[in-house]
This record gives sequence, C-alpha cells and structure tokens, in this order.
Amino acid sequence: MATELPFDLTPELAPLSWLIGAWEGQGRLGSGEEGSEVFYQRVDFTDHRLPFIEYRAESWLCEPDGTLLRPLTVENGFWALDRDRRDGDPGPGMQPADVVPVLRSADDVETLRREDGSFPITAQISHPGSLTELYYGVIKGPQLQLKTDSVLRGSAAGPYEGGTRIMGLVNGQMFWRWDATHTSEAGEEPHASAILDRMPDPTQGRLAPGKPRMES
Repeated sequence: MATELPFDLTPELAPLSWLIGAWEGQGRLGSGEEGSEVFYQRVDFTDHRLPFIEYRAESWLCEPDGTLLRPLTVENGFWALDRDRRDGDPGPGMQPADVVPVLRSADDVETLRREDGSFPITAQISHPGSLTELYYGVIKGPQLQLKTDSVLRGSAAGPYEGGTRIMGLVNGQMFWRWDATHTSEAGEEPHASAILDRMPDPTQGRLAPGKPRMES
C-alpha cells in the first residue's frame, strides 16, 4: 500500500506524520500502580521541512486532580526514518541540504518499507544531567517501538543503560510506555507511561509556551 503524503510535508516524514503536533495528558511513574507518582506532560513533534522531526517532552509532577506541583524533566531530540546518508542530506553542522528532498516522492519512500509493512526509524533523545540515547526501532501505521542502541553519559549522569519505548494511537489518544534498564543486575523495569490528547491548536494547552506553569 502506497504511503499517503500530507500536504506540504517532506516525503520521508509521511510514516511519522501522525506524531506531528502537540500532545498533553497525565501519566504515572514506575509500573503505574495506584499510589505511584503522577505527572503531567506536554509532547511536541515539530516538522522543520527537513528529513526529521524535532521531539520535545516537558513533564511536571502533579496531583491526581491535575494540579501541577513542580518540574520533573525535559527531553529533546530528533526522530527520522533510519536509512543510509545520501548526497543532498543536511549536515553535518550547518551544511545545507539540497533544495529537492533526497526522497522526492511516495514511491521513493516505499523503497524503505519492510516486508512486514513497517519502516525502520531512529531517534536521538537527550536528557538533563549529561545523558543522551540513540534509539533504533520500527514504525507501522500509528504504532512504533524503539530500543536503545547506545547511551552517552557524562559525569553528572545517574545509572542508566538503556530502555525500550512504545507509542501508539488508540481512539485518537497517544498511549506511550517507557521501560528502562538502570543497571544490568536489575534488568529492564517499568519506568513511566502516559495517555496524551492531541491539542487542536499547538499553541494552546496547559504547558504551552507563555502559559501559567503552576495552579493556585
């Protein structure tokens, strides 16, 4: 089945297009059991008319009723289809891409589709405390899975060896889960999960830029 391209979108972003926009909602830390800490989160996936989307997630600890308590963390990075570099791609640094995209059409994008209907993807995610992850995974329709390939840790980073993330759309909501390995002895454990709603206007929402951060 050929990929349908949203209007004015870089062709190779079509498999990732359902992510683009702003999302907000609540989640729980750990396994999500009753009594575990609750957080509120805003996730933005931004299209820059280049062969990647920018990812940013801002999270706040909150009460179960949604009252924001204090900042939890911020993540940011870039997500893209996983493919070999080609002449005409942007970078490194500020080296510009060709005016015409490397993958010019839906047919070009289809060459990356696997036999099971999925596309290979990659994601870089950076965290506060000098920690950055490189993920590889697959996206198939409105579902994706990522697994850490490597972790870059600075002197301020806490114990963390990698993780697995899954995301998917269910009745228009984004469900995500993050399982993490902090030490090889402990193995992979539930780290966090959430259910997010798409913001009809990306400039709106409780955690949108310029909005009040704390509720009185």
